[in-house]
Amino acid sequence: MICSPLHEAVRQLRDGKVIAYATEAVFGLGCDPDNQQAVLQLLDIKQRPIEKGLILVAATWEQLQPYIDMDAVPEANLATAMASWPGPFTWVMPATPQTPRWLTGQFSSLAVRISAHQQVQALCREFGKPIISTSANLTSNPPCRTTEEVRSQFSALPLYVLAGTVSGSANPSQILDVMTGQTLRPA
Repeated sequence: MICSPLHEAVRQLRDGKVIAYATEAVFGLGCDPDNQQAVLQLLDIKQRPIEKGLILVAATWEQLQPYIDMDAVPEANLATAMASWPGPFTWVMPATPQTPRWLTGQFSSLAVRISAHQQVQALCREFGKPIISTSANLTSNPPCRTTEEVRSQFSALPLYVLAGTVSGSANPSQILDVMTGQTLRPA
Protein backbone atom coordinates (compact mmCIF):
# COMPACT_ATOMS: atom_id res chain seq x y z
CA MET A 1 0.00 0.00 0.00
CA ILE A 2 1.30 3.46 -0.91
CA CYS A 3 1.57 5.87 2.00
CA SER A 4 0.56 9.52 1.55
CA PRO A 5 3.25 12.12 2.30
CA LEU A 6 1.28 13.24 5.39
CA HIS A 7 1.06 9.68 6.71
CA GLU A 8 4.77 9.19 6.06
CA ALA A 9 5.55 12.39 8.02
CA VAL A 10 3.46 11.09 10.94
CA ARG A 11 5.23 7.72 10.74
CA GLN A 12 8.57 9.53 10.91
CA LEU A 13 7.40 11.49 13.98
CA ARG A 14 6.21 8.29 15.70
CA ASP A 15 9.57 6.67 14.90
CA GLY A 16 11.40 9.47 16.73
CA LYS A 17 12.65 11.26 13.63
CA VAL A 18 12.93 14.97 12.84
CA ILE A 19 10.89 16.26 9.90
CA ALA A 20 10.67 19.53 7.97
CA TYR A 21 7.26 21.01 7.13
CA ALA A 22 5.76 24.28 5.85
CA THR A 23 4.25 26.78 8.30
CA GLU A 24 2.77 30.26 7.95
CA ALA A 25 6.07 32.04 7.23
CA VAL A 26 8.90 29.53 6.86
CA PHE A 27 9.57 25.82 6.90
CA GLY A 28 9.85 24.39 10.37
CA LEU A 29 11.76 21.51 11.88
CA GLY A 30 9.65 19.33 14.12
CA CYS A 31 9.57 16.16 16.13
CA ASP A 32 7.63 14.47 18.92
CA PRO A 33 7.95 16.83 21.90
CA ASP A 34 7.73 13.92 24.36
CA ASN A 35 10.61 12.00 22.78
CA GLN A 36 13.80 13.32 24.42
CA GLN A 37 16.10 11.62 21.92
CA ALA A 38 14.21 13.18 18.97
CA VAL A 39 14.28 16.64 20.58
CA LEU A 40 18.01 16.37 21.29
CA GLN A 41 18.57 15.32 17.67
CA LEU A 42 16.60 18.37 16.49
CA LEU A 43 18.65 20.65 18.77
CA ASP A 44 21.84 19.09 17.40
CA ILE A 45 20.70 19.68 13.81
CA LYS A 46 19.87 23.32 14.63
CA GLN A 47 22.98 23.76 16.81
CA ARG A 48 20.55 25.34 19.28
CA PRO A 49 21.28 25.27 23.02
CA ILE A 50 18.71 23.40 25.09
CA GLU A 51 18.52 26.35 27.51
CA LYS A 52 16.67 28.50 24.93
CA GLY A 53 13.53 26.36 25.02
CA LEU A 54 11.32 25.48 22.07
CA ILE A 55 7.90 26.21 20.57
CA LEU A 56 5.07 23.70 20.30
CA VAL A 57 2.60 24.05 17.44
CA ALA A 58 -0.79 22.34 17.56
CA ALA A 59 -4.09 21.96 15.74
CA THR A 60 -6.22 22.59 18.83
CA TRP A 61 -6.01 24.07 22.31
CA GLU A 62 -6.75 20.62 23.75
CA GLN A 63 -3.48 19.33 22.30
CA LEU A 64 -1.51 21.97 24.24
CA GLN A 65 -3.29 21.64 27.60
CA PRO A 66 -1.12 18.80 29.01
CA TYR A 67 1.92 21.12 28.80
CA ILE A 68 0.33 24.31 30.21
CA ASP A 69 -0.34 25.16 33.88
CA MET A 70 -3.94 26.27 33.34
CA ASP A 71 -4.40 27.38 36.95
CA ALA A 72 -1.58 29.92 36.62
CA VAL A 73 -3.08 31.77 33.63
CA PRO A 74 -5.68 34.44 34.41
CA GLU A 75 -8.91 33.79 32.52
CA ALA A 76 -8.88 37.16 30.72
CA ASN A 77 -5.29 36.61 29.55
CA LEU A 78 -6.15 33.16 28.24
CA ALA A 79 -9.17 34.61 26.43
CA THR A 80 -6.86 37.09 24.68
CA ALA A 81 -4.56 34.29 23.51
CA MET A 82 -7.47 32.12 22.41
CA ALA A 83 -8.92 34.99 20.37
CA SER A 84 -5.67 35.18 18.36
CA TRP A 85 -5.81 31.50 17.33
CA PRO A 86 -5.58 29.81 15.01
CA GLY A 87 -3.00 32.15 13.62
CA PRO A 88 0.60 33.35 13.60
CA PHE A 89 0.72 34.21 17.31
CA THR A 90 2.95 32.30 19.72
CA TRP A 91 2.17 32.75 23.41
CA VAL A 92 4.59 32.02 26.23
CA MET A 93 2.61 30.35 29.01
CA PRO A 94 3.44 28.81 32.39
CA ALA A 95 4.40 25.15 31.92
CA THR A 96 3.21 22.29 34.10
CA PRO A 97 5.82 20.75 36.40
CA GLN A 98 5.57 17.63 34.20
CA THR A 99 6.58 19.47 31.02
CA PRO A 100 10.05 18.19 30.11
CA ARG A 101 13.00 20.56 30.55
CA TRP A 102 14.15 19.67 27.04
CA LEU A 103 11.11 21.74 25.92
CA THR A 104 11.20 24.62 28.41
CA GLY A 105 14.98 24.99 28.65
CA GLN A 106 15.96 27.37 31.43
CA PHE A 107 12.39 28.66 31.77
CA SER A 108 9.31 27.62 33.74
CA SER A 109 7.22 28.54 30.72
CA LEU A 110 6.61 27.17 27.24
CA ALA A 111 5.95 28.89 23.91
CA VAL A 112 2.84 27.52 22.16
CA ARG A 113 0.87 28.25 18.99
CA ILE A 114 -2.26 26.95 17.30
CA SER A 115 -1.50 27.18 13.62
CA ALA A 116 -3.90 28.28 10.90
CA HIS A 117 -1.72 26.57 8.26
CA GLN A 118 -3.79 23.73 6.77
CA GLN A 119 -0.88 21.28 6.49
CA VAL A 120 0.28 21.94 10.07
CA GLN A 121 -3.31 21.45 11.24
CA ALA A 122 -3.56 18.14 9.35
CA LEU A 123 -0.14 16.98 10.61
CA CYS A 124 -0.95 17.66 14.27
CA ARG A 125 -4.44 16.15 13.98
CA GLU A 126 -3.06 12.97 12.39
CA PHE A 127 -0.21 12.77 14.92
CA GLY A 128 -2.69 13.36 17.73
CA LYS A 129 -0.67 15.97 19.58
CA PRO A 130 1.53 19.04 19.07
CA ILE A 131 4.95 18.96 17.47
CA ILE A 132 8.08 21.06 17.91
CA SER A 133 8.20 24.12 15.67
CA THR A 134 11.54 25.80 15.08
CA SER A 135 12.67 27.40 11.85
CA ALA A 136 14.30 25.08 9.32
CA ASN A 137 17.77 26.51 8.90
CA LEU A 138 21.33 25.71 9.82
CA THR A 139 23.21 28.21 11.96
CA SER A 140 24.00 31.43 10.07
CA ASN A 141 21.67 30.51 7.17
CA PRO A 142 18.30 32.18 6.60
CA PRO A 143 15.18 30.09 7.33
CA CYS A 144 14.01 27.99 4.40
CA ARG A 145 10.84 29.15 2.65
CA THR A 146 10.53 26.40 -0.01
CA THR A 147 10.77 22.63 -0.15
CA GLU A 148 13.77 22.99 -2.47
CA GLU A 149 15.61 25.25 -0.01
CA VAL A 150 15.09 22.70 2.78
CA ARG A 151 16.36 19.85 0.61
CA SER A 152 19.39 21.90 -0.42
CA GLN A 153 20.31 23.19 3.05
CA PHE A 154 19.78 19.81 4.77
CA SER A 155 21.00 17.54 1.96
CA ALA A 156 23.64 15.94 4.20
CA LEU A 157 21.07 14.92 6.83
CA PRO A 158 18.52 12.08 6.77
CA LEU A 159 15.59 14.47 7.16
CA TYR A 160 12.07 13.73 5.91
CA VAL A 161 10.70 16.79 4.12
CA LEU A 162 6.92 17.08 3.91
CA ALA A 163 6.55 19.10 0.72
CA GLY A 164 4.34 22.12 1.13
CA THR A 165 3.96 25.85 0.72
CA VAL A 166 4.32 28.56 3.33
CA SER A 167 1.15 30.63 3.74
CA GLY A 168 2.84 33.80 2.59
CA SER A 169 3.52 35.61 5.85
CA ALA A 170 6.81 37.46 5.51
CA ASN A 171 7.76 37.22 9.20
CA PRO A 172 7.88 34.43 11.78
CA SER A 173 5.08 34.33 14.33
CA GLN A 174 4.82 37.11 16.85
CA ILE A 175 5.75 35.91 20.37
CA LEU A 176 3.86 37.35 23.34
CA ASP A 177 3.87 36.70 27.08
CA VAL A 178 0.40 35.59 28.21
CA MET A 179 0.96 36.83 31.75
CA THR A 180 2.02 40.40 30.87
CA GLY A 181 0.88 40.87 27.27
CA GLN A 182 4.44 41.99 26.47
CA THR A 183 5.68 41.38 22.92
CA LEU A 184 8.83 39.25 23.08
CA ARG A 185 9.32 39.04 19.29
CA PRO A 186 7.45 41.38 16.92
CA ALA A 187 5.77 40.08 13.79
